[in-house]
This record gives sequence, structure tokens and C-alpha cells, in this order.
Amino acid sequence: MNLLERPRRLRQSESIRLLVREVTIDPSKLILPLFVCEGKGIEKKNAHLPQLFTYSTDKLMVFLKSIEDAEIGTFLLFGVSDKKDSKGSEALNSDSALCHAIAEIRGKYPKAIVATDLALDPYTDHGHDGLYKNGEILNDETVEVLCQMALLHAKYGAQILAPSDMMDGRVGAIRNALDANSYKNAAILSYTAKYASCFYGPFRDTLASKVIGDKLAYQMDPSNRREAERELELDISESADIVMVKPASHYLDIISDFRDRSLVPVAAYHVSGEAAMLELGAKNGLFDRKRAIQEVTTSIFRAGADLIATYFAVELSRWGKQ
Repeated sequence: MNLLERPRRLRQSESIRLLVREVTIDPSKLILPLFVCEGKGIEKKNAHLPQLFTYSTDKLMVFLKSIEDAEIGTFLLFGVSDKKDSKGSEALNSDSALCHAIAEIRGKYPKAIVATDLALDPYTDHGHDGLYKNGEILNDETVEVLCQMALLHAKYGAQILAPSDMMDGRVGAIRNALDANSYKNAAILSYTAKYASCFYGPFRDTLASKVIGDKLAYQMDPSNRREAERELELDISESADIVMVKPASHYLDIISDFRDRSLVPVAAYHVSGEAAMLELGAKNGLFDRKRAIQEVTTSIFRAGADLIATYFAVELSRWGKQ
């Protein structure tokens, strides 16, 4: 046997494998989702996902101090509120815990990047991401509120605004509102392809969000791939700075498509249900927890993601330093 091609030459030792590794998990490319509520001394763990906590602002700052060694550089903030009404009025409260958290993080960690989620579902009693009337989501009226949210968060120091609502035209409207109000340097990370997935369960529990009906009229059909390309073209034409696919591990083909068709950074959100599946599998002895988390994260990067929002960001960063 005379084999000229021996791919195993580059697998024979850890040093060689590291030398030729195509994908590495870099902490600078990880985004940590954080959930902020009103009050003091609150630190509430999600019943289904141990990494998903809701913090009052004071406890949030204690938590951030405890993870400084992980060197997470980007945080994605969500508001959590029990003040819910049909209009999501609390979303525009300038004295909210979310606004104060933005300012405190920027003050304490000036090098950190603070992104904020823009949608109404944490604040509406019907659980929808937008204004809801007679069984219909009001697109244009919702976009007006999202623009006000973006301006409020930018005022408190958010560098990235992340609309997750899937309303038509919201990226361009938010861009125009920011530019017209002296926030030209605030970036937009658009949830460009946000699918109507069943994997958002733990997240919705944290928001205490109970949806009347479903979100199929505005979030994307999981069966559709070409439609995501249309959303990508629209968001880039409206000046999105970063485009996101959500969920991540079950939509690797969409991430790959975005990478091939986009010149802007591609983000992916490894959502709470996907993370909970890994936790449950490991808990039941089906696989090694650390290896599974690293493998799934690597697969998302390999598919083409430049950035990943993940509840495992702290652990992944610490593992990378071991």
C-alpha cells in the first residue's frame, strides 16, 4: 500500500490539531444575554436553565464583578417587568431598571459593549412583540414605539440596538430615528431571520410572557429558507450593521446562507430551549456536558457565524483559558 494522501498526519498530536484548527471559540465573539428587573436584592434563576437569571440592577453588578475573569466583552440586555399592559407602556419608562442597568454597566465597564433588545413582549399583557388589536399585530404603529425605545436606550449609553420584533421596515426607521437625534454611531443588530420556534420556552418563562394566540403572523415559518434571504436583503438595504439568525443550532443552513450572501457580520442566538436540551441531555448521562456545549458552539461558528449570543458564554470563555 502506497498512500500519498494521509490526512491523519495533521491529527496525530494535540499541538498539530491546534495548529490547523479551522474554528476556535474566541471570548471576544461571544455575547452574554442578561435579564434585568425592578427592585433590589433580586437574583432569580430560571427553573429550566441554570444559566438564565433575572437580576435587579444591584445584583446584576455583583454578578458582572464575579465574571470579570471571563473577559466577556458584550452583553445583550432584556428588560423583565410585571407592569404589563396592552401597549407595553413600561418599554418607554426612562426610569426603568433596564435604563439604569445600561448606564451602570457603561460607567463601571467603559470598554464593554452594551446591546439592548427592542421588542414589546416583556411589557405587553398579550405577550406579543408588537401592538396588538383585534387579533392583528399593528406593524407600523409598533415600529414607531421601537424607534422611541431605541432612542431611550441610546440616550442611556447602549452602543447596539437589537430589534427582535420582526416588524417590516423597522431597521430603516430605527436608523433614521437614531441619525436624526445625534446617535449616528449607534449600531443596529437586527434579528433578521427570527423563526417562530418552539425553543423559546425558558426565555418566555423568565419574561413571564403568556402569548395570546401565536407569533406565526410575524416570526418566520421554520420551513422557509429563501424567505430568510429576502429578509437579509431588506435589512442590509435598510442599513443593518449586524444581522442575526435565531435560533442557531437548528438553523445552521440559514447561518451559512447569510455568511455567503452578506458582507456585514453574521450573529446567531443559541436560544434558551437549545441550551436547556444540552443541560437535560448531560444531566441524564447521554453525553459529556462540556464537550457537548463546545461542539455545538463550534458548529455554529463553523456554519459561518461571526458572533454568538449564548447562555454558556462565561463557561466557554473560562474553558478557553484552561
